[in-house]
Amino acid sequence: MNFLLSNTFTTSLAKLTGEEQKAVKTTAFDLQVNPASPSLSFHKLDRARDKNFWSVRVNLDLRIIVHRTEASLLLCYVDHHDKAYEWAERRKLETHPVTGAAQLVEIRECVQEVPVIRYIEQAAIAKPALFAGYSDDELLQYGVPQEWLADVRTADEDFLLALADHLPAEAAEALLELATGGTPQVLVAEKGVLPFDHPDALRRFRVLDNQEELAQALEFPWDKWSVFLHPAQRDWVERDFNGPARVSGSAGTGKTVVALHRAVHLARQHPDSRVLLVTFSEALANNLRIKLRCLVAHQPTLAERIDVYALDALADRLYRQQLGPVNRVSDAQLGQLLQQAADDLALTGFNPRFLLTEWCDVVDAWQLKTWEDYRDVRRLGRKTRLPENRRAQLWAIFERVMLKLAEQRLVTQASMFAALTEHLSQRKNPLFDFVVIDEAQDVSVAQLRFLAALGAQRANGLFFAGDLGQRIFQQPFSWSSLGVEVRGRVHTLKINYRTSHQIRQQADKLLGPEVSDVDGNCEDRRHTISVFNGPAPEIKLCDSVDDEIILVAGWLQSLVKKGVALHEIGVFVRSAVELSRARQALQQAGLAFDILDEHTDVASENISLCTMHLAKGLEFRAVAVMACDDDIIPLQSRLETAAEMADLEEAYNTERQLLYVACTRARDYLLIASGGRASEFLDDFK
Repeated sequence: MNFLLSNTFTTSLAKLTGEEQKAVKTTAFDLQVNPASPSLSFHKLDRARDKNFWSVRVNLDLRIIVHRTEASLLLCYVDHHDKAYEWAERRKLETHPVTGAAQLVEIRECVQEVPVIRYIEQAAIAKPALFAGYSDDELLQYGVPQEWLADVRTADEDFLLALADHLPAEAAEALLELATGGTPQVLVAEKGVLPFDHPDALRRFRVLDNQEELAQALEFPWDKWSVFLHPAQRDWVERDFNGPARVSGSAGTGKTVVALHRAVHLARQHPDSRVLLVTFSEALANNLRIKLRCLVAHQPTLAERIDVYALDALADRLYRQQLGPVNRVSDAQLGQLLQQAADDLALTGFNPRFLLTEWCDVVDAWQLKTWEDYRDVRRLGRKTRLPENRRAQLWAIFERVMLKLAEQRLVTQASMFAALTEHLSQRKNPLFDFVVIDEAQDVSVAQLRFLAALGAQRANGLFFAGDLGQRIFQQPFSWSSLGVEVRGRVHTLKINYRTSHQIRQQADKLLGPEVSDVDGNCEDRRHTISVFNGPAPEIKLCDSVDDEIILVAGWLQSLVKKGVALHEIGVFVRSAVELSRARQALQQAGLAFDILDEHTDVASENISLCTMHLAKGLEFRAVAVMACDDDIIPLQSRLETAAEMADLEEAYNTERQLLYVACTRARDYLLIASGGRASEFLDDFK
């Protein structure tokens, strides 16, 4: 007998208290070991439409709902007695007559909490039905259950999301894609494929072979341990590429999921290979390690061949191993060296910020070593033209800095990557057979050169996952000029699993419908869809900082009353200067919190407080974005140091993308607040 787990079970389990979860897990283990044990109390559900639904007693009040046949035992749901029974009475497990996928289907006439019939009656008067022109056969091929066909055909745009909440995921996604002008993928099972083995079924049901797998499954929420794949994602995970490839998509579309599965897929397909999985920061690398452990916990030998690193940490380790000790120059030291060189040469008129960015983004990034190199370089991202005489003055400054760095045996991050790149080019055997890069939009010039040396010339050698709309650390530059050509091998994910329709719709107003890179690869975000509904984001413009603190404190307290756990809440501000403001709100609310830094592992039971930059890659059920004031975002001090119009434009774009990153960390609840004159960006939400 197959022992299976449904995503509805893990979701319901997560809503119970810690002690209740322990009791449920004990019963689940007993069910797996011996479902016929006399100690297990099975009860037939007489009122359930599906006669294979049974309840299993956990204690006096808790009940597990299972679907039991001769071939399988499926854990479906767990809750207190009455709620568990109500859940089972409203559902049935069936195999879709066209797609062949196993589905848990809500029984149409039992749906009470969303009055779909009343919605449809209103819709018939107000707006045209979206799917009136589709036949039964067409709707069935997208996974729509037969008993919901009439409702689907008469639904309009106002009530589609309410209806979608009651449909299997593949049906809801297909209808949303059709409504936004897309063409959904049709997945009909091949002959002989069992209902639970269908790609759509694999997203919600898992066969568990032993207690170790069950323990791992019950330890994490469904999306953390199984890291499920949408069929469209699976295609890009398993496809072979004859060069570098990139998967993109807006926040919440599963790019990291694809990157994880790609690394695991390559390790499985090539048993003697070593796979490198890298990302932008150490905090994100820790997050990847946790998810990877969840994904391959029962295959330790596979995990041993996948190395997970932050890019800078990897470079530091390899440099020490291959080239010896490293002495990195700090930003403060570098700024002092640049200013000192300008003073020594009596060169005035150069803004210190401009000197630093010209060094970092042009000279050091591209490792320019001669005047001719600097004179002729294309200053991508630095659009204001510098006259040759001004470039000559700048080069005199930069030459002095290079000499000082050499004298003091200091290396920059870029020069460290350059030395490693040169060293790798002389190796006969690659360090890694395959490299997968998450958060690729923030890879620097030097880092990309290094990655190109690791695998750009091999089939499947490089696989990137990232979102150009979330670029907040690096200026844009040409990948193809560094030998990383992804044209023809770029795919944009369209289905958002993490962020509600309402939050995604508001956040998308901060960015344009299309985002392009320097090489002309375009990411079209217009047909992105979210697969679940939620409350509208709240945008509150307070008269003062004190009023904002009171507002945010009350909002946080209301979340806790609704049952949102503290660790499911994040509070973000633009920079460290505003942390004290957010701290006051949390203290006034009387709620425990942790202030995150670059090295914090987000595993606390408390609210997480951090800057917007550190929020990158994190996920929360509820998010408050505070201090969205006029002089804070965009940050006035950054705008004032822009040395040219291109710098100013880039600063605005990056600040807008930073707010987008902060807002899209939220799943269900989002509060955006200001304490005085509001940021101009908040006008975009109107």
